[in-house]
Amino acid sequence: MEREGVTDVVPEDGYEFFFNVTCTSCREEHPKAVSFNQTDEHELSGSRGSAHFVWRCGNCKREQSCSFAPVAGKSVAPLPYAAENGQLAPFVALDCRGLEVTKFHFRGAWRAKGETGATFEVDLDEGEDRWDDYDEDAGVPVSLSEFRSEVKRA
Repeated sequence: MEREGVTDVVPEDGYEFFFNVTCTSCREEHPKAVSFNQTDEHELSGSRGSAHFVWRCGNCKREQSCSFAPVAGKSVAPLPYAAENGQLAPFVALDCRGLEVTKFHFRGAWRAKGETGATFEVDLDEGEDRWDDYDEDAGVPVSLSEFRSEVKRA
């Protein structure tokens, strides 16, 4: 993500995350982007456990699950999507069982912090590739563009 006049970008509370997922057993890709958040939990079949997302693969019929995990031992909540030493820092971590996240989609409500400390509401529709606003305090334009995600496996 390219940022102009913005230091941090973080999803709003209750954010619905959108991902593409693939079954690790049969390599079947879910036909649509799936969404889940940190507040909803679903029971796992034949288990006492739960997960934020549960999916039964349409091809092999195996149950897959995914839950939010601490990011570098810091927090389960999303950290600001910001650059550290020129590299994007992880802002969310997932514990996936039987599925692989292949892509993250930037959608929905985000909050951006300007270099002056001003905050901006950012609402991204599916397929949107740019957000622009104006920082009245600094007298400069602010923007986000080139939304891209990198999925790293631990």
